Amino acid sequence: MHRATAAPRRVDSNQSGLHPRLAERVRRHLLHPYRRPVAEHNRRAFEQAAERLAEHDGPLLLDSFCGVGASTALLACRHPEALVVGLDKSARRLARHGHHLPASAGGRLPDNCLLVRAEVDDFWRLAAEAGWRPQAHYLLYPNPWPKAAHLQRRVHGSPVFPHLLELGGRIELRSNWRLYLEECAAALALAEWTARLRPLPPAPPWTPFERKYAAAGQSLWQLVALPGPESHSAPAP
Repeated sequence: MHRATAAPRRVDSNQSGLHPRLAERVRRHLLHPYRRPVAEHNRRAFEQAAERLAEHDGPLLLDSFCGVGASTALLACRHPEALVVGLDKSARRLARHGHHLPASAGGRLPDNCLLVRAEVDDFWRLAAEAGWRPQAHYLLYPNPWPKAAHLQRRVHGSPVFPHLLELGGRIELRSNWRLYLEECAAALALAEWTARLRPLPPAPPWTPFERKYAAAGQSLWQLVALPGPESHSAPAP
């Protein structure tokens, strides 16, 4: 007999609006480079990924915080001309990718899909220094650090945020917490990026998180951003 799966909780935050120190934190990080030493295992992971990219003749897509790699495999199937690199710090999660492959993958990880165990704090810095310029960068983890004290743990409040911007390309975030995406849009605006926030259009879910929250009736949101002023129009996915 299978135990019933508990419905996912809605986001519980002590913030009712943008964090009061958001602009201060973002400006500080834009002005002062992140100087923490790179961990050796992250450097090795990057070097292996760089070798694979050097063999690839086509665009690059990044899927950061990819978890079990469902979205990475899906993107690889949708963009066979691209190398799609999925990043996650958990070897356990990445090892479960075989249980979450989309039907379009035919039961195997696509040849143009690379799953990498690494922390994005180091990997993004190394990629930016090496001149990586992904065509698109996906950050699909839906509910990161909702307490006000957690601002620096959110991507846009962390010291690695400038390196996300340095990588460039079209950035897409998805979440069931609208305020998180509103904060990210405000942080992007401080760096002179254009961001568009909207409800996630109805479509088959890209990640187990999307499936879980949608099944529970929770609203899902999508932020799409491009470098440049307001005259830039961020294209639909």
